[in-house]
Amino acid sequence: YQRRVRDSLNRKPMSSKKPTILNLAKYVDQQVVVKFAGGREVVGTLKGFDALVNLVLDDCKEYIQERDDPLRVTNDTRELGLMVCRGTAVMTIGPPGEEIANPFAAPDDGAAE
Repeated sequence: YQRRVRDSLNRKPMSSKKPTILNLAKYVDQQVVVKFAGGREVVGTLKGFDALVNLVLDDCKEYIQERDDPLRVTNDTRELGLMVCRGTAVMTIGPPGEEIANPFAAPDDGAAE
């Protein structure tokens, strides 16, 4: 019995940590845009994160959603201050001004000339 206990303590863990695909460390103390499931969108300074993409944002502003279409946001904002974001709700993270193209969106009528 003692030998089994000692052997189990000396064993290395079966799974080693894999390198993360998302490197958020380069965005710490910089402004980021975060889009959430359900259409909400905020801009704030990234103060911290973890492996589950839970985020801590400071000086946050939320873009108000349109009443008729909750998936569209307006230019109206409201101040939120310090915010803790649950990682399961986060859809995209990126620096402000960089728009990620939607590969599933229908092309514009004017673009296909």
